[in-house]
Amino acid sequence: MKEIYLRQIAGTVGAKVWQIENCADMFADGDTIPFISRYRKEKTGGMDDATIAEVKHWIDVFSEMEKRKETILKTIDEAGALDDALRERIENCVSATELEDIYLPWRPKRRTRATVAREMGLEPLADLMWNLRTRDPLQSARAYVKGSPSLKGKAGAEDAQAALAGARDIIAERLSETAAIRSALRSIFRSRRLEAKATKAAAGNPEAAKYRSYFDYKMPLDRMPSHNLLAILRAEGEGFLSIGLDADAEKCGKKIYYDFCQAQGYPAGALADQIKEAVDDAFKRLLEPSISGEVIREAKERADIESVKVFGENLRQLLLQPPVGQKRTMAIDPGFRNGCKIACLDEQGGLLYHTIIFPHPPQNEKVKSLMAVQAMLEKYSIEAIAIGNGTASRETEDFIRKVQLPAGCKVWTVSEDGASIYSASDIAREEFPDEDVTVRGAVSIGRRLMDPLSELVKIDPKNLGIGQYQHDVDQALLREKLDNTVESCVNAVGVNLNTASPYLLQYVAGIGPSIAAGIVARRAQNGPFRGREELLDVPRLGPKAFKQCAGFLRIRGAANPLDGSAVHPESYHIVDDMARSLGVTTRELVGNAELCSRIKPEDFVKGDVGLPTVTDIIKELRKPGLDPREQASEFAFAEDIHDIEDLRAGMELPGIVTNITAFGAFVDIGLHDNGLVHVSQMGPRGTDPTKVVKLHQHVQVRVLAVDLERGRISLGLVR
Repeated sequence: MKEIYLRQIAGTVGAKVWQIENCADMFADGDTIPFISRYRKEKTGGMDDATIAEVKHWIDVFSEMEKRKETILKTIDEAGALDDALRERIENCVSATELEDIYLPWRPKRRTRATVAREMGLEPLADLMWNLRTRDPLQSARAYVKGSPSLKGKAGAEDAQAALAGARDIIAERLSETAAIRSALRSIFRSRRLEAKATKAAAGNPEAAKYRSYFDYKMPLDRMPSHNLLAILRAEGEGFLSIGLDADAEKCGKKIYYDFCQAQGYPAGALADQIKEAVDDAFKRLLEPSISGEVIREAKERADIESVKVFGENLRQLLLQPPVGQKRTMAIDPGFRNGCKIACLDEQGGLLYHTIIFPHPPQNEKVKSLMAVQAMLEKYSIEAIAIGNGTASRETEDFIRKVQLPAGCKVWTVSEDGASIYSASDIAREEFPDEDVTVRGAVSIGRRLMDPLSELVKIDPKNLGIGQYQHDVDQALLREKLDNTVESCVNAVGVNLNTASPYLLQYVAGIGPSIAAGIVARRAQNGPFRGREELLDVPRLGPKAFKQCAGFLRIRGAANPLDGSAVHPESYHIVDDMARSLGVTTRELVGNAELCSRIKPEDFVKGDVGLPTVTDIIKELRKPGLDPREQASEFAFAEDIHDIEDLRAGMELPGIVTNITAFGAFVDIGLHDNGLVHVSQMGPRGTDPTKVVKLHQHVQVRVLAVDLERGRISLGLVR
């Protein structure tokens, strides 16, 4: 990769050029983000996976830019306009906007007024005016009227005034394609206010009501919060708002005229009037709409990045939420008229039994339902109960707490978001071909409690009810972020090679769907893997893929205890050396914190193995295969709050964070509608909500205000 790109990426992510260069080389060799982050810290300087993912993003961006430069250079060369200075300028460009500005005069375009003027033979007149080689433009224009011998076969204009108008069209287009002018105007436009006004289509339209706070809205574009901009752009797309930037036409016109004079010189007299008229036309007809659109798109890109960042952080928190673990679980998908769907699961999440009970109106079969639940608890030795947080969730939780629960059995409320998507998916049909969608949905709720990560990877993150304006942001950027986040979480936790589903295995570094299917097929045919080296027997899993994935796959009870740890096979010899230095076996060393404390890391630093790698190995040896996720904790809503009308300002209530956005966090306090803790209630101006609360965190909130008409609850964060 070119030095200019390496320097640019280094500056963007806050790293050294050598770190970026090493990352680029490793990516070129096929190394993955999790592998580089975990096992190549010497080469990255200890960059985390999020930074390395950002580096890869920019490497991809500049790789595409390099291809674009080749196209541009070829086009300009074919036009006979490519000289050494222009080539150097293009090759040293690191801004896509600047690159397109340079290319603009040669870029193929639709038929314009300037095109028509050129076809009439008026470009020589425009050249005279542009280069200040005429003092009387009207007199010069007479040579370009129809029938004039100087036209050399071109049609010419009807009269001198028409010839001047055509020449101004050409000059206006040249001004609009001048990179310096476009850059200067962007700087002006970026600090202007974005103005939004309601359209006629919004009047009385109930769909437009949600945008009413933007019906007469003004805010500097560079200070506008991302969620406000995305909402405005969505409303504009739906036809409810018209938007624009309040650019100062007079100020912009003077800037354009000044830049023209800096390049060509100062026109005088009638020529100055003609140039000023062309400047005015260039701004109003060509530059203002173009630059406004570009600057708003720039702001949209920034808003996309911020929203995608929030979405990614929410997804990380969701995937890494504490698992209950391998417990026999009763999963309940609550409901009123259609009853509560119940699925009893074994320790591995296998379906043991399912049924439907009707403890709520209109059936009100409370006694029958109590007896049925009691019998299932005993028959299937239930250790945990998961209740979906949808319709009738609170009522079902109250009902379940009236049942005599087995000792140690606890009740959890579990998010249902995406459960219906999963239940109708090909994955669900493959897992439960003989069950209907209601049973599959209940199973998903139970498995989410047991191991959220393993279950949620089966669902498109966009269906998990997290993030903001997910359908409005750049979908490629969103997909890249979400894929990287899922991959990061899966590899951070590690995967049990002998029990993981193919849907979880495919996110392990270096594997993917086809190899994941091969691993599962190998297990089915030959039984459990006994050692990591057996992975090389899987079709299409060669040495390269093995290097990427081996450290993230765990084999419990393997002959080599390191196969159940995060120590990479390439470092097994280091552990053996450590054990020999202590006079013990490798098996005796693994998991023995006292022995590990006697290891001197610097004694094992040599060659490509630096202190970061040795330190990580010792840390892993202390607690091999440790799950980084916290332990799950039970939660209960306030018992006397069942309806929004029960709320009063000043009440303090327990709640669960269900979504985090740039403007605050939504909290479930046990009602149909979630409340909002606005970012202003979280700390000083500029506070990042993702730094204050976490998804599914248990919090205490204070009721600030209740809007019964709109079903809105304003909350403050107590703790």
